[in-house]
Amino acid sequence: MSVSVGPVSDLSATSEPVAIVGGSGALGSGLALRFAAAGVPVVVGSRDQERATEAVRKLEAKLGAAGSADAGALTAADNAGAVAAAEVVVLCVPFRNHSETFTSLRGAFRPGQLVVDATVPLAAAVSGKATRTIGVWQGSAAQQADEMLPEGVRVVAALHTVSAKTLGTLGQALDEDVLVCGDDRADKARVAALLQRIDGLRAVDAGPLEQARIVESLTAMLIGMNVRHRAHAGIRITGLPSDLWPEHTNHEDQR
Repeated sequence: MSVSVGPVSDLSATSEPVAIVGGSGALGSGLALRFAAAGVPVVVGSRDQERATEAVRKLEAKLGAAGSADAGALTAADNAGAVAAAEVVVLCVPFRNHSETFTSLRGAFRPGQLVVDATVPLAAAVSGKATRTIGVWQGSAAQQADEMLPEGVRVVAALHTVSAKTLGTLGQALDEDVLVCGDDRADKARVAALLQRIDGLRAVDAGPLEQARIVESLTAMLIGMNVRHRAHAGIRITGLPSDLWPEHTNHEDQR
């Protein structure tokens, strides 16, 4: 069952490439698979070029088995190469590698790029439980990213509540919302347009970037819920209007 969505912008019909830092991991590879199946070109990044190449080989095999003849092109690169190859960069790394990743890639980013941070500060990063989060000095992983990135690179937080396992299984239908946080409405609309290329995902504006601390914590709750119910549940926000992303998106976020 697919989700009915309102118009976002013309970006939803373009073939703008997306880069995925941490694209060889579970979330990154699942997201790359879904984007490619939707016809979006993807640059799969990893700390090691060979790992990225192996990830692309596996993704192409999955797409071939699913008969996705119109799949977007998949390209392998190290993380720095992936960042250099696209204007939209999705970060899919564990929190324990979050700060290190931005430190090592700082010189690869350029003004005007948009980073979609899906990182969650789970306690597992410090040998704790995956059903708990740890405090981040800046407030959230996304706000930490915003502080560490060069000036002119903007951050949107999203994809915290979408199961990596579900994304990585093309035969598993998606039917859920993605909460999107950011300080600029146009940036959030751009991310929404990209995410809604994936059948079954609806992007919902969840407010400014500071709200990411709340959204990130939902991941820990869902992990516990999914363990208890042996499921891969997502979330759905009810009672919203049908048109969540009207065309006039070039104004600042109304907080």
